[in-house]
Amino acid sequence: MNIAFSPCPNDTFVFHALVHGLIPGAPAFEVTYADIDITNHWADNRTGPEVLKISYAALPWVLDDYALLPCGGALGRGCGPLVLTKDGAANPAALAGKRVAVPSERSTAYLLFRLWAAQNVPDGGMDIIVMPFHEIMPAVRDGAIDAGLVIHEARFTYQNYGLGMLADLGSWWEADTGLPIPLGAIIARRSLDAAKLTEWIRASVEYAWEHPQESAAYVMQHAQEMSPDVAKQHIALYVNDFSANLGESGYAAVEALLGRAAKEGLVPAFDLAKLRM
Repeated sequence: MNIAFSPCPNDTFVFHALVHGLIPGAPAFEVTYADIDITNHWADNRTGPEVLKISYAALPWVLDDYALLPCGGALGRGCGPLVLTKDGAANPAALAGKRVAVPSERSTAYLLFRLWAAQNVPDGGMDIIVMPFHEIMPAVRDGAIDAGLVIHEARFTYQNYGLGMLADLGSWWEADTGLPIPLGAIIARRSLDAAKLTEWIRASVEYAWEHPQESAAYVMQHAQEMSPDVAKQHIALYVNDFSANLGESGYAAVEALLGRAAKEGLVPAFDLAKLRM
């Protein structure tokens, strides 16, 4: 069976056991490592592996052909995207008319940013620039753009670029909704046995927690310019109880995010019931 996920530490930690043949009864998995922008595109075009990690923001486009699996993804608290600036501006309204770099326009980070901006950047026509994630913080530092939307390990490293945090979109979302933040989803073609896949992936998560040192070399092999300490922080932040089971609060978070986004016209309208099918 084919699977695609990112080389980020949370994904390699979660899937280490599954792709190394450590889960009884699971088939052999052939892995493709790809950033989420790429897997979003594959899912949208139905050209990728049978099982993929995509952004929750991309789900409305693919739910007819892919089922959301209730484990293996990234959803949590205190792990949201950040809006960074060079001058340490504290007033979100200052973003009106400014150049803001984002890593993707089809990502949870971007949906959160647009929902936040609708409340906090009045008359907020902004010049949105899609830029590779690793280029955003240097571009803000160098003045090429006015603000940047960053994710993942940037939470731990943005101070190294002399940048300030204008907004923590995770904190805003949690305060506004009381719900965790949906980030990355695991999906599988509807022709597959979703129950079996869920069983194998959940077992891989549990194996990772029980044997954290076994995956360490694999995690660092694929970590991108990241120290072991930052990789551990990354895993601790993004691999949590929701990685083993979305549960009612997890599903409620996904429904809230995508329901709001659909009302704002940021994603296509879709049947929310398909999230649980």
